[in-house]
Amino acid sequence: MFSSFFINRPIFATVLSILIILAGLVSLRNLPVEEYPSITPPTVVVRASYPGANATTIADMVGTPIEQQINGVEGMLYMSSTSSSTGSYQLTITFEVGTDLDMATVLVENRVNMALNSLPTAVSQIGVTTSKESTNVVLFLSLTSESPLYDALYLSNYANLNLSNELSRIKGVGNVTLFGSGKYSMRIWLDPDQLSIRQITPNDIIQAIESQNIQVTAGSVGAEPLNKKEVYQYTLETKGLLINEEEFGNIILKTLPEGKYLRLRDVASIELGREDYHITAKLKGESVAALAVYQSPGANALEVAKQVKKEMDYLSTYFPEGVKYSITLDTTEFIKASISEIYSTLFTAFLLVLLVIFIFLQNWRAMLIPMLTIPVSLIGTFAFMYAMGFSINTLTLFGLVLAIGLVVDDAIIIVENSARLIDSGQYPTIKSAVTQAMQEVSGAVVGIVLVLLAVFIPTAFIGGITGELYKQFALTIAASTVISGFNALTLSPALCALFLKPKKTSTFFLFKQFNHLFEKTAHGYTWLISHFIRKATMTFICFCFLAGLAFWGYIKWPQTFFPEEDQGYFIAFLELPDASSSAQTSSALVKVSDILNQLDGVDTYLTINGFSMMTQANASNAATIFVVLKNWNERKAKTQSAQTLVAHFNEKAYKAIPEARAFAILPPAIPGLGESSGFEVMIEDINNFGPQALQGVTDEL
Repeated sequence: MFSSFFINRPIFATVLSILIILAGLVSLRNLPVEEYPSITPPTVVVRASYPGANATTIADMVGTPIEQQINGVEGMLYMSSTSSSTGSYQLTITFEVGTDLDMATVLVENRVNMALNSLPTAVSQIGVTTSKESTNVVLFLSLTSESPLYDALYLSNYANLNLSNELSRIKGVGNVTLFGSGKYSMRIWLDPDQLSIRQITPNDIIQAIESQNIQVTAGSVGAEPLNKKEVYQYTLETKGLLINEEEFGNIILKTLPEGKYLRLRDVASIELGREDYHITAKLKGESVAALAVYQSPGANALEVAKQVKKEMDYLSTYFPEGVKYSITLDTTEFIKASISEIYSTLFTAFLLVLLVIFIFLQNWRAMLIPMLTIPVSLIGTFAFMYAMGFSINTLTLFGLVLAIGLVVDDAIIIVENSARLIDSGQYPTIKSAVTQAMQEVSGAVVGIVLVLLAVFIPTAFIGGITGELYKQFALTIAASTVISGFNALTLSPALCALFLKPKKTSTFFLFKQFNHLFEKTAHGYTWLISHFIRKATMTFICFCFLAGLAFWGYIKWPQTFFPEEDQGYFIAFLELPDASSSAQTSSALVKVSDILNQLDGVDTYLTINGFSMMTQANASNAATIFVVLKNWNERKAKTQSAQTLVAHFNEKAYKAIPEARAFAILPPAIPGLGESSGFEVMIEDINNFGPQALQGVTDEL
């Protein structure tokens, strides 16, 4: 018999279990940690810029050529683009779940290159970028200054030059987006009266700047070939790109009589200012440079956050005096809290199982066997998870919690039957009693494993997002069940032969009382079953009633793909009427700040004026507010939950900001799956009636 081999060789059985544990521990160190499995469809983003163009021009001149080429790329589900009046264009191509994102990026980039010749020259010169991205924000960092020397523009430019590239190189970081005052730029404000008097057009000025603000390579002196040999060789350096207002002001536009020149400073005001004025970021009303760190698909969110914080601590040592950074939003805090709760549940379930075994078998030796075999099954499951490409997430850990109750059954069957035969005194040795016990229950153990596999394995063949989501849950349980069955046939009988002894009659008061109560309960249960067996009609009626009640509850119970949870923050959106200026949006944001300052439970908030997270586009009439709540331990009352605070904000914003649409929503239950919880509706202009007609239909809806 298979088990008798291990009963006689307990060391061999122990070594096999140790190898399983080691494989699980090694795999555990390499498993990514995330809230949910990676089920979001991967995306590739194409960005372009056409300065000065309106949204319609960008959609026609930039969007149409690119989208015509990309449409139908291999593995694509759909694509959506946003053309902004600020001159920016963004196209997001969504691929099927499981698509190789690196290959998808290459395919998209090849299609984009085919469209470059059809784009305006200004767009091609600036460049069209293609990158694989995730919409899952891991961290929001804020750069602030206590010194008046460093304003928001300086902080944004400093972050762009010294932080963005360093953070982008961290493993697992998909993208780093800067929100704030932007980069430094030489602003040239033309005087239209002077241009008219001097008969100069803006295009003349552009040509003069391009021809005189260049880097010239002057060659070298003393380099071969030479008629006369030289001792030294020098590389010549010339005045390169212009760097300040005075140098730009000296640009010559045209020659005048008497050897004079018309210079740029004569027809324009020149200053070092912002590259654009579309977006500003404020932290509780104070101007900051905000950095959004996005996670790359499949990366370990906790490890990404850890490495970003470590890198920022290092980079902060080089900050100018008075400049500091803070972590405004850390979405991994919710992941840590969720997984911590599951770990507590896992430990509690393990203790309860051992307690139940001890109470019923009343033998501490019998309790030791499940205590040793259960960890082997649970830890060994991590090796299966690593081999199948799973991660440590809420669902796989829930699977392990459920698996505790399943894997302990195998050990209990072996221990209980072995203890029964040992206590009977019919066998000369304990090994012979355990061997007989295994002959009686080995078939049952194998049957339990096969039945459980038949229940959970088919889940792996469910298609779509739902299948990807629950596949890890089901296969985690299946893997732990297989290891548990193997242990039940190897380690458990070997430990029974080593640990179990004939049990003496217990004189402990609590055990005696429990045995008495258990016997009475067993007699009562036997009487009840016998009673129902004699009255089959009444039993069938009760069964139908309970089945109908369960079905009614199933119909009436609220249904959702995933429940909305308090993730420690929420997102608010502000949208003013079309063509509203940034100043109008800023005034409305002041009212939003007043509302948030009154909400008990709000820790801080970051406002981004000029950018809509909902549409992923720059717009002067839109703003996005990330509201960070206090720690869950500080928000015990139900009135301070994220759901309640969102409802309070929406109610107050509706009354206090009539000139705009202001509303708050919870972040998506599954990070990266949409911009918010709930669902999205897209209205498509199939007959090409135009944006005005589309807006009218949207307003009606």
